[in-house]
This record gives sequence, structure tokens and C-alpha cells, in this order.
Amino acid sequence: MTRPGNIRDPRAGMTLVELIVAFTILLALTSMAVPLARSNVRRHKERDLRNALQEIRKAIDKYKDYADSGKLGPQEGVDTFNYPKKLEALVEGVKGTGQGADTKMKFLRRIPLDPMTGQREWGVRSMQDDPKSQGSGGQNVFDVYSKSIDKGSDGTPYSEW
Repeated sequence: MTRPGNIRDPRAGMTLVELIVAFTILLALTSMAVPLARSNVRRHKERDLRNALQEIRKAIDKYKDYADSGKLGPQEGVDTFNYPKKLEALVEGVKGTGQGADTKMKFLRRIPLDPMTGQREWGVRSMQDDPKSQGSGGQNVFDVYSKSIDKGSDGTPYSEW
């Protein structure tokens, strides 16, 4: 069926040129969205890392406060300075003193997940270690850090957060 003039049949599909233009526009939009999505995922992981580090550090501080005030049983070793001997002690619990001698005091439900490595393993520093060291003398757990070798959005390594 012929139509008068140069009017296209409405049932006809798109031309090759129209398809190329449409795909080019989609490609341009996608190329802008992917970096934005990656930075959004990274920002969420960094937020989760800050929260996990804060949670563990608060538990370490609470353990230290309880040990200093004599609410925990005798501490292992003289060089612990009333810090936990290992990170797992915050989860496993420590026997209290006085009326609480029969119960274990727990400071964490579980060791938080490191969002950068996807594991529950954290680097630990003892009080005697250098603040930027990547190893521990093993005397106590004074601080924790991520074992990730990547750098944050501000350029500092995650292990220094």
C-alpha cells in the first residue's frame, strides 16, 4: 500500500541510523553511570569500615576501663596493661570479680566483618608497638586496623584508619 507524499508507515520499525543514535546515547549514559556506581559502593564500604573500627575500639576501651576498675578477674601477663590479650577475648568473654565472678563479661557479640577484605580478620597492634606498624608484638590488643592494602578515597591506606 502506497501512502501519499513521504509519510512513513507507522507499523514500520526503526531505521539503522535511528538504532545507532539510540545505542550511542545509551552507551554514553552507561559510561557515566558505572564510575558513579563504583564510587558509591566504595563510599558505603568506607562507612562500614569506619563503623566496624569504631565498634571494636569502643569494646577494647570498655574492656580496659573494666580491667582498670577491678571489675574483671586477674589479667594474663604483666605487659598487657589491662588490655585484652587477644581480640577474641572480647567475644568469648572474661570472668568478672565480686558478685559477677560466676558470669563472663562479653564486650562484642562477634568480631565485625572487614568490608575491605570480606573477612573477620583484623590486624592488631599492642600498646608497645609503633602506631603505624603492620605487626604486633603480641603483648596485648591496643588497636586494630584493616589488612587491606588499598587506599581510601582520601588517599590514606585503609590500614592507617
